[in-house]
Formats: sequence, C-alpha cells, structure tokens
Amino acid sequence: MSFTFIQKFVTESTRFPYTSAFVLAFITVAVAAVRFRRLSKPTSFTMSSSSVNDPVQRNRIFSSKLYFDVPRSKVPIIYSESYDISFLGIEKLHPFDSSKWGRVCRFLVSFGVLDKKCIVEPLEASKDDLLVVHSESYLNSLKESSNVATIIEVPPVGLFPNCLVQQKVLHPFRKQVGGTILSAKLAKERGWAINVGGGFHHCSAEKGGGFCAYADISLCIHFALVRLNISRVMIIDLDAHQGNGHETDFAYDSRVYILDMYNPGIYPLDYEARNYINQKVEVKSGTLTEDYLQKLDEALEVAGRSFDPELIVYNAGTDILDGDPLGRLKISPDGITLRDEKVFRFAREKNIPIVMLTSGGYMKSSARVIADSIVNLSKKCLIEDKQDS
Repeated sequence: MSFTFIQKFVTESTRFPYTSAFVLAFITVAVAAVRFRRLSKPTSFTMSSSSVNDPVQRNRIFSSKLYFDVPRSKVPIIYSESYDISFLGIEKLHPFDSSKWGRVCRFLVSFGVLDKKCIVEPLEASKDDLLVVHSESYLNSLKESSNVATIIEVPPVGLFPNCLVQQKVLHPFRKQVGGTILSAKLAKERGWAINVGGGFHHCSAEKGGGFCAYADISLCIHFALVRLNISRVMIIDLDAHQGNGHETDFAYDSRVYILDMYNPGIYPLDYEARNYINQKVEVKSGTLTEDYLQKLDEALEVAGRSFDPELIVYNAGTDILDGDPLGRLKISPDGITLRDEKVFRFAREKNIPIVMLTSGGYMKSSARVIADSIVNLSKKCLIEDKQDS
C-alpha cells in the first residue's frame, strides 16, 4: 500500500469528509502496523508462545522419553547409524550427501579424538513428540509418499509404498529429531552438545521442504522452554539458506531471537518469513571468506548487545563452502573452522550453553570439513566438559 494512493484518496473524496477521515485513519494505522511488524516481533498470543502453556502440549513434553540421563562416560556428541539414508541408490538423485553424518563420526574416530563407545545415541521422536509442534494433519500428509517426495525433492520416492518411505527416509529424520531435542538437555548439563545431524531449518509446523520433513529446531526449543526452565533462546543460523521454517514458527515469540546470515538469492526466497528475523545478515553469491567472517564478527557483537539468551541453537550448515552447488558462497574450509570457533567462543565467553547442528552441505568434502572443525574446537578447549573444566 503506497502513500501515493492515500494522497489520491484524500484528494478525490472531499465530498465525504467524515468517511474519508475515518478510512484515512484506518489506512495510516494499517501502514504503521506493517512497518512495525517488519521491525520487530510483537509479544502476542500465537501458536509458538501458547503451546508451552497448553496442558496437552506440556503433558506430551513431560511424558516424552527423548530426555534421558546420559552417563558422564559419554561425550555430548550425538549420532546414530540410523541417521544415514540409503534407499536403493535413489538418495543420490539429491545433491545432499545423505551419508555425511556417519562419515563425520568415522573421521573423528580415525583422528583419535572420539571413542565410538562414547557417542550418545538418541531415541527416535515419536508421534506424540512431533505433535508438540506439528499438527495431526501435517503428520498424516507424510503418509503419502508423493508428499514426502516433494519435501525431499526426489520425485521417484513418490512411487514407493509409504511403509518403505517411512523406514528408509522418515525414520532416519525422526532419529535426528530425537538427537536435536536431546542435545539441548546435554548442552544445559555440559555446556555444549553437537548433534551430528539435524538442522532441518526449512520445515515449520505445517510445511516441509528443502529436504526437511520435521521441524527439529522448533521442537528442540519448545522442549527446552518447558523442561530446562529457561525462557530465552537464540538461534544463530549460518547455513547458506534462509531458515524460513523456524522463522515462521517463532514469528511472534519474543523469547526466541533469530540471527540468520544467508544468501538472499537462493532457495527458499521466503520473503514473508524474512519479516520475522530479528537480525538479518545477507551475504550475496560469491562472498569471500574474509568478508564473510567480518560480517559474522559484527553480527555476533550486535546479537550480544541485543539479547541475553539462556541457550544458543547454532545451525552450522557447511553449504557456504566454496564450490557448493547450492550455497554459491566462496568460504574456505579454514573459514568454516574459524566461523564455528567464533560462535563457540561467543557462547563460552557469555557462559551460554550451545547446541550445534550440522544442517546443509552438498559436497562430499563437507564431512571432513565438519570433522576438522570439531577437532579445532577441541584443541581450543571450546568443547571441553564443563564439569571437568
């Protein structure tokens, strides 16, 4: 709605002064409301803020088995062999490396920085767990293989019986959701946790897409708000793609602060969801490592002044890597290592528990880059056990 239209309306409606005055006032208020909406998240009653107070949702969260006690002999690195997707080779039709998660852990074990027996294996998220955020109708839609095929962007999947799709595609996703949810509990207890998977930031309560079938970030935060006695969470989303799923879910929730640093010229181009980002940092195609890291330094400084979180959920996609066919940025492997170090140092200096999710990354080299970054975090003592530090 333009002010030119308003001026024209006033000029042509002098015959009805009282009516035009009323309508003009209405239009002015409407325009102001739109501008305010773009600048901030109002504290209003919405699905996101109300669900924590919903007794049915609270009961689902407290009845969940996803939060379980982890022995001190385990390190807060979460992974299951069930994460990896193998579906008759069809998974190779999507550029995402669906065996990335297992290769990350194998690298860490081979480097001698992780004992396989010390990895935490999560439980699979149940239907009741998923209903904390998702609607019954959305979950039912996943019983149609064609809908799942659309979400994961692999059309042939739609030709298979849904029982097979559930086993080969959705079960691995639900296992990763369980890992993301558990990671918040571990982070609160140990200071940090890494789910070697998850980060399905394109999925919202009512819509999946971009290889994201379940809203694990939203679920993680809702569980944390209820079970961990916290009230402020910061999402730092540094995947190359905009995190439109969690942005939609927490559009009007002032307890959640979103810093999203993304390429504005690529998928999902969700302009509505961009209105819900508290701190938007756009990095255009071709951005180089030095410029990227400078923007990140500035963004973290602003975020630190703007919000005081009790938990950070860090979506650490590696699709910013130079050569990634979808991210279109030009960040070096060392640049990604420095990026992760900066975010973990930001959390450590403020004594804020941090959850890391590996999210997107469409090159075979991503697994090694993630593993090298975790090794660096260990060497810099940014992921040492809080109790032993």
